[in-house]
Amino acid sequence: MFLRKLLAHPLTRGMAIDDPATTDLRRRIIREKGFLRRIYIEWYSLLGAALPSGEGDILELGSGGGFLSEVIPGVITSECFPCRGVQLVVDARALPFADAALRGIVMTDVFHHVPDPGRFLREAVRCLRPGGVVAMIEPWVTPWSSFVYANLHHEPFDPGVPDWTFPSSGPLSGANGAMPWVVFQRDRGRLAADFPALALRPIRPLMPLSYVMSGGVSLRSLAPGWSYRAFRFLEESLGRLNRRLAMFALITFERRA
Repeated sequence: MFLRKLLAHPLTRGMAIDDPATTDLRRRIIREKGFLRRIYIEWYSLLGAALPSGEGDILELGSGGGFLSEVIPGVITSECFPCRGVQLVVDARALPFADAALRGIVMTDVFHHVPDPGRFLREAVRCLRPGGVVAMIEPWVTPWSSFVYANLHHEPFDPGVPDWTFPSSGPLSGANGAMPWVVFQRDRGRLAADFPALALRPIRPLMPLSYVMSGGVSLRSLAPGWSYRAFRFLEESLGRLNRRLAMFALITFERRA
């Protein structure tokens, strides 16, 4: 707790996380912190590469703090509350789209804020066309990430929850950072049984060091932007150790025909 306060970014220190003004400030932080901006550009490129070609719109959930529309032109931007730069205000558990209307759904650090992931997955099945894809970058559970999230992050991180739901104290303050791992790794059997229309692709663990060095959107940066490639080279050199150290994962699944 002391270290988190010491490293807190001055722009967001003391601000309520559910205040839309905080999201506006985070958008500014992502753009201004060179190291962090490069992380987001790489994440957005991974999301774009996971999407199928062809007909159908692409929806981004949780667009408020980011700039994915600059990397994937034409994406429909959305947020769970009114804020600048988004086209729609939506609830991920009740999407305002017709059946089979979407080619893809993308999100960055959003799934673990959805209080009932099962309802979102049902909506994804309904809204995606056959062959459509959901692609997300989310926190991941490893021994290293569990230590970092417990000591340097403000959100709850509980891999031991018995179910997929959690009480929502607010659109952003309500969270379980371990929920993506719970749904897509720990409870993979339940996922396959409850959602046979979804085909989970191999999960790609990511970035054991880079995000920590960037400070994310809440902490000061610990490394300059010019050092980004060096850290990414080091991470890629870790090979299979990434599975023990990763802080995030690229998770993708496809709507079966």
